[in-house]
Amino acid sequence: MIVGLNSQSSSVHSLTSIEDFIRWGASRFAEAGLFFGHGTENALDEAAALVLHALHLPPDLPASWFNSRVTSVERERILDLIQRRIALRIPLPYLTGEAWFAGMRFHVNEAVLIPRSPIAELIENRFTPWIDPTRVARILDLCCGSGCIGIAAAAYLPESRVDLVDISADALQVARNNAKTHRLQERVEIRQSDLFEALPAEKYDLILSNPPYVGAREMAALPAEYRHEPDLALRANDDGLEVVKRLLRQVPDFLAPRGLLIVEVGNSAESLLEHYPDIPFVWPEFEQGGEGVFLLSAEDLAEYAHRFNHRTVRESVDKQ
Repeated sequence: MIVGLNSQSSSVHSLTSIEDFIRWGASRFAEAGLFFGHGTENALDEAAALVLHALHLPPDLPASWFNSRVTSVERERILDLIQRRIALRIPLPYLTGEAWFAGMRFHVNEAVLIPRSPIAELIENRFTPWIDPTRVARILDLCCGSGCIGIAAAAYLPESRVDLVDISADALQVARNNAKTHRLQERVEIRQSDLFEALPAEKYDLILSNPPYVGAREMAALPAEYRHEPDLALRANDDGLEVVKRLLRQVPDFLAPRGLLIVEVGNSAESLLEHYPDIPFVWPEFEQGGEGVFLLSAEDLAEYAHRFNHRTVRESVDKQ
């Protein structure tokens, strides 16, 4: 066990209340130099989330409860989670088995990315003003992972039907469980496919995707916490656009007239603009933070389809 985490040590033995363990855990996390960004932004919020989960208590616990004493069994459970978080750099949601997205709780494990996409804000706004939510009947969540994007979209647009698509059977099992948890399995269909390859010829009013977009150089520089997330869902060859380019080539055949494509590309946004400087990407600004999400209408995709099927400006320069 890590020095300082042994339940018999004097420093730990002096801790008695929920507040004590949160304060102490936050100090240990800050001391260890952990990365925060999988649901929390700092050591204190991370420690609070971990301790409350260990005690089976809600995140909105009344302030008067924080002076409650922790039992010996609860103490061991808290210390075990703190130890694993520090020693193994396991992200908090993998330790707790859950993450929040668009105000909804989702089951997660190491078969899926931890939900954190800024697309959540678009969902909470029912995609206005970008598309009329009353005419969105069919939605596709491509590279769905846990299914958080598509399932949340189904919850916020109750008249819609959603297809969740991923290449990973393990990820799709997590998505299936989440659809059942939120009682949306009647409106959510699970499909295994490498992008559109195994999908029937259908037209969607809204296509959402958080595909792999992390290039080799960025991948090598990621904090240790990211090593627990599935490589298949993160890594894209070259500059992070390998999967995005394929998606842009194929998507016009699946988007309905007046439909909308929404894709997260994160830090690969700059490379995308270098490859396609003439494409009218729309980049929403997010009040809750985040960037690197573009929108394209069905009309623009149809007009510029030839550009996605030919070597880009960047590729031509690189070849020379």
